[in-house]
Amino acid sequence: MSDDKKDAAINPHTGQPYPADDAAPEASAPADVTPAGPPAPAAVAATAADEAPPAGAQTGPPQFSSMPSQQELAVRSVLETVMDPEIGLSVIDLGLIREIHFLKGKTLVRMMLTTPFCPYAPQMMADVRNATESVVPQPCEVDMLADPWSPELMPDPSLLGFSY
Repeated sequence: MSDDKKDAAINPHTGQPYPADDAAPEASAPADVTPAGPPAPAAVAATAADEAPPAGAQTGPPQFSSMPSQQELAVRSVLETVMDPEIGLSVIDLGLIREIHFLKGKTLVRMMLTTPFCPYAPQMMADVRNATESVVPQPCEVDMLADPWSPELMPDPSLLGFSY
């Protein structure tokens, strides 16, 4: 393989160029690096910091993360004030809020009810919508999920006052 093709080869998993096979260890290499072993973490960090990422490579955190965004934390915080009128706990404490999505032009909140034919459903949906719109500057749509609720969905089931 010619040197031009080697230089252009990009690892599809990392987006970084493949290391050169014929690179000899330098005299200034750290003492704990052996030619057959992996490089020391400090050496890896130094070379990674010196190289610029290839064009189009992602340099920040992943686009989709399991960590909630600041907006989602704000919405969940304000939804702590929306109470289930029969049980006396918030929709967050009951685990009724299942998903929060921030779409272009609207916020989508998906929630469930503690019972399938809850008479307070319209009021709770309006409360969730109003609370969400108070912290996010766009309209909110509340979707009702048909999934069955159980205390196992709660972050702390002991809030119900009995052991489950």
